[in-house]
Amino acid sequence: MAFPSQRLRRLRSTPTLRNMVRETVLTCDDLIYPLFVVFGQNKKIPISSMPGVFQYSVDRLGEPIQQVAELGVPAVLLFGIPETKDALGSSAWQEDGVVQQAIRKIKELSPQTVVITDVCMCEYTDHGHCGALDEQGRVINDATLDLLAKEALSHAEAGCDMVAPSDMMDGRVGAIRKALDDHGFSHLPIMSYAAKFSSALYGPFREAAESAPQFGDRKTYQMDGANRLEALREVELDIEEGADIVMVKPALAYLDIIREVKDTFGYPTAAYHVSGEYAMLKAAAANGWLDEERVTMEILTSIKRAGADMIITYAALDAARWLKG
Repeated sequence: MAFPSQRLRRLRSTPTLRNMVRETVLTCDDLIYPLFVVFGQNKKIPISSMPGVFQYSVDRLGEPIQQVAELGVPAVLLFGIPETKDALGSSAWQEDGVVQQAIRKIKELSPQTVVITDVCMCEYTDHGHCGALDEQGRVINDATLDLLAKEALSHAEAGCDMVAPSDMMDGRVGAIRKALDDHGFSHLPIMSYAAKFSSALYGPFREAAESAPQFGDRKTYQMDGANRLEALREVELDIEEGADIVMVKPALAYLDIIREVKDTFGYPTAAYHVSGEYAMLKAAAANGWLDEERVTMEILTSIKRAGADMIITYAALDAARWLKG
């Protein structure tokens, strides 16, 4: 039937009717808040390219964790900035490392908060790449798997609720799954950065995590943004190796990939609304060019509508406040 029998505006006439027929509903339960933890004491260091985002020392984590708990954001994703760096990133798996300390502190402050840990070497290596290097400066895939497994196991032993490998080495999910299973952590889930693209939108993150590569780039291990089918192959392999949640990163420029991953595999799917996406919003809002609340919520809703079950975003606390209204 066509007009005039079909009048789609009928169900848009009031806010209550619009809410009743809304197809996609964003809630606080969809949000994961990234946290940068830095070695030292009494530190809360602002990130210049990411207004409202800070590096915290472990003793200052009470402030953001209190906000997370009070606003009903269910989970945090931890990134660590260690005291020292070396070629192998050995600080990554130390029992008293900055992330390991942060895990224990957060579980003490807010036991119900889900603590997810980023598993990668780039924050810990002095060269800034995501794994061990050979003499030509190339990342060695298989040797790096052992390092990632050690890091993930150390996070599990410190009490994390989930590990999230972001390095994009071939076989890393399987190596981490085996290490966890062999040491009594078969219950611990893995959120895999399954389709992580080599993106210019990571720039502010590299300031926040102090992880910019000292030479070259990451295009030999992160994906080419032009490749759709390769992304599906990456996701399929990670699922076969034992991933419990698969992630697409970045989110906004790859909404088509999020939708196709969800439709193809039906797996719990995360999307990372990355630092550059956040920074652009903040800059436009600061200049009065955009309504920050309306645009942020529109973007986060679009990510969920595309198929994401959970959204990692630096805007999580702001979004939670707006949702509670």
